[in-house]
Amino acid sequence: MGRPYLQHRKETMRIGKILLLTLVLIGFNACKETKEETKETAQIEVPAPDPMEFGFHLNDYIVVKDTVRNGDSFGEILQKNNIGYSKIFQIAEKTKDTFDIRRLVAGKPYTLLCTKGDSLNRPECFIYQPNSIDYVVIKFKDSINAYTESKPVKIVEKETSGVITSSLSGAIDEAGLSQKLVGDMSDIYAWTIDFFRLQKGDQYKLIFTEKYINDTTFVGIDRIKAAFFKHNNEPFYAFEFETDSVKQIVDYYDENAKNLRRAFLKAPVVFKNVRISSRYNLRRRIKLYGNRIRPHKGTDFAAPRGTPIISTANGVVVESARRGGNGNYVKVKHNSTYTTQYLHMKKRKVKVGDFVKQGDVIGWVGMTGNTSGPHVCYRFWKNGKQVDPFKQKLPDADPIDAKLKESYLKHIQPLKVQLDGIQGVPLKEYTIEQAPITAIN
Repeated sequence: MGRPYLQHRKETMRIGKILLLTLVLIGFNACKETKEETKETAQIEVPAPDPMEFGFHLNDYIVVKDTVRNGDSFGEILQKNNIGYSKIFQIAEKTKDTFDIRRLVAGKPYTLLCTKGDSLNRPECFIYQPNSIDYVVIKFKDSINAYTESKPVKIVEKETSGVITSSLSGAIDEAGLSQKLVGDMSDIYAWTIDFFRLQKGDQYKLIFTEKYINDTTFVGIDRIKAAFFKHNNEPFYAFEFETDSVKQIVDYYDENAKNLRRAFLKAPVVFKNVRISSRYNLRRRIKLYGNRIRPHKGTDFAAPRGTPIISTANGVVVESARRGGNGNYVKVKHNSTYTTQYLHMKKRKVKVGDFVKQGDVIGWVGMTGNTSGPHVCYRFWKNGKQVDPFKQKLPDADPIDAKLKESYLKHIQPLKVQLDGIQGVPLKEYTIEQAPITAIN
C-alpha cells in the first residue's frame, strides 16, 4: 500500500465523520423544532369553557342536582344539606312574597350550589324548576333574596300535513307531533267540525310553532298560526288574528274574515211569521192530561206549514226518522258537547250521516206526532242533558271589526299561499325568533 492510498483513506474517514455529525445535528434540530412546536401548540390550547346555567358559573361551586321526591319539603331538603332550622325559617319568611316554598312538586328538579372549600358542602343557593322553562332562585349566602327567571326560548315555525285513516289523534301521532295539536285544532274547529266523526280520507294542513331551549330541547307547542281541514270534501280554513293588542284578544277566522267560533242561531226558523208558542218549562201543566205536570224540555216555534227548518249550527245528522209523539224529526250533533233536535216536521230533507252547515234547510214545519198545530219543537242538549238554549252561555261569534278586515285579509294572504303550497310534506321547520317566554305550569 502506498502513501496515496493512505491519504485517500484518511480523507474518506474525515468526510464520513463530517456527514455523521451533520446528520446528528439535523436530527437534533428537528427534535428541537418538534419540541418547540409542541410547546407552542400547548401554549395556544383553549381551556374548557366555564359552564353557565341559571346565570351562575358552575365551576365556582360544588353542584348538587336532584329531584323533589314524595314527602320532600323545602326545609327537609336544606336540612339534609347542613342548613340549620333557624336559617331555613329565615329563608322561608324573607322569600314568601316571591315564592311559596310549600309549592314544591314531586318529580320536579332542583339544584343546590354549594360553597367550595366548605368541608360540610353547605349550599348557598337553591334553584327550583317548576317547568322546563321557568326557574326560581333562592340565594342565602350572606343576604337572603329570591327571584324568578326564564330560560331563553327559541320559537321554531313548522308546517305539516296528513290524511286521516282512523282519527286525528292517530294521524298526529304518526307524524311524531305533540298531541296538544289535537286539542288545539279541536278548539279552533269546535263549531265547524265534529272531530269524533271524521271521515277516512279527510285531510289537514298546519302552520304552527314549537318552543325549544338550548336549540334542541323541545318544551311544547306554542300556537297554531294557520290551519286547513278538508272534511266531507268541504274546505275549512282557519287563521289566527289578534283583534285587540291591549287585551290580547286572539281568535280564528276563515278566508273571508268570518269568525269560526260561531254561536248557535237564536231559532231554527226565520223570524218572519214565526213566534214562540211554548218555552222550555220543567213545571208545565197540560189540561189535556188532567192539568198534571208534564215537563216540556223543548222550545216550540209556531210557524205556517212548509216553513223551512234550518240547522242552528254546523254538525252531523245522527238521527232522521219518524217515531211516536216526535213525528218526523232530525237530530244533529254539533260537537262533543252540543246536540240539537227538531220535531214534528212535515218532511225531512236530510239523512243520517249528512254534514249540515249553520243555516242549511233540514226539513219543513208540519204537524206530525203529538201536536195541536203546525210548529217545530226545538230541543237542545249539553253534555247529554236537555237544557234551555236561551239560558246557556254559548260562545260569542262577533264578526271581525270592519276597520280590521282589510289588515286581516292582508295578514292572511301569505299564510294562505303557504298553506296551499303544502303538498303532502310531512314536516318542514323554520327558526323565526328567539325570545324569553314564561311557561304556564
